[in-house]
Amino acid sequence: MIYLFLQFLSQSGILKIPAVFLYSSTRMIMAAITTLFFTIFLGPYFINKLYVLKTGQSIRVEDCPMLAELHQKKKQTPTMGGILILVAMLLALLLWMDLRSSFTLILMIVTLWLGFLGGMDDYLKMKHKNSKGLSARKKFSLQLFFAALLGLYLLCPSFAEGIHFGKWFSPPHMKFGRELFDMQAMYGQYFFPFKKGALFALGGAGLILAFLITIVVVTGTSNGVNLTDGLDGLASGCLLMVAAVLAIFAFLSNNIEMARYLNIPYIEGSGEIAIYLCAMAGACLGFLWYNGYPAQVFMGDTGSLALGGILGTAAVLMRREFLLALVGGIFVIEALSVILQVLSYRYRNKKRIFRCAPLHHHFEFKGWIEPKVVIRFWIVGLILALFGLATIKFQ
Repeated sequence: MIYLFLQFLSQSGILKIPAVFLYSSTRMIMAAITTLFFTIFLGPYFINKLYVLKTGQSIRVEDCPMLAELHQKKKQTPTMGGILILVAMLLALLLWMDLRSSFTLILMIVTLWLGFLGGMDDYLKMKHKNSKGLSARKKFSLQLFFAALLGLYLLCPSFAEGIHFGKWFSPPHMKFGRELFDMQAMYGQYFFPFKKGALFALGGAGLILAFLITIVVVTGTSNGVNLTDGLDGLASGCLLMVAAVLAIFAFLSNNIEMARYLNIPYIEGSGEIAIYLCAMAGACLGFLWYNGYPAQVFMGDTGSLALGGILGTAAVLMRREFLLALVGGIFVIEALSVILQVLSYRYRNKKRIFRCAPLHHHFEFKGWIEPKVVIRFWIVGLILALFGLATIKFQ
């Protein structure tokens, strides 16, 4: 909104606006500052409201009974704090992003869709204390629905053309080296960290595989973050680092000269993705002020499902699915620990690989105190983030 207003003033000649205020780099900083201060200053008021509504955290005891003892003190800590994060991010989107961009529209939709889905899940758990919320099948089906729509938009030209009108929501294009790709060809390209050029390209019938990859990345990241959100500050700290790394890549991909120099694809308009990821980083940092040990509020499924889905969507839009798997390795490991635990229990005569899954609870059961688990996971996340940044030059 502010961006469009400043652009209007500049183009109409009503007021001379310094070009720096229209740069994506400036808007990235402003978006991060907006969400940071919004979450910090409104945090106490919001947390008090959640206490009044009695949105206490439910503790999972059916397959890990010891969790009830370990986390008994968290029973009254309010959840649904993700609402604060998402509202801050949407405010930054309206203020600093180009509302005509198709990337802006997609990121707004994924935020609202998965935020509403997670909110419904948290609400049902709050309303019915013994409820598990939405069934896993319903939750997964609604995640799949959005991911499938995203895949259709990116890989089906007629679907994309039906959405944009005039200068609003026009499909992006990609340039790699001297070759220009339309949107369908662009989203058939897959880039691997540390490798120059595309790892492989899909076309024709291969686009079905590309469609499935999009679904796996978006739903997998959404659920991976959801599984990671089990200790004070764990998910928000990891999200902060992953969002910051992807924001840097989105910013570099938005500059054709930088992209050519670094041998990365130039993606028209990807600066809007960078702005939203900076908004996420700022919101997570502000939320961490209250979510750090001992937590005053949890983000709940409202935040974790939406924030994970936003990361997955951003990675798909930027052609950085494999980079996300690297820098978001904590989310991958947490999800794999649950999958392996379930498979082992089902097919190895109820034998468990871990004392409890996801993995962070396994270390709690081994005697690590909660802050130690969180800090060590953050350190691993930071190392992976640095590896991700190193791929900018080492390819």
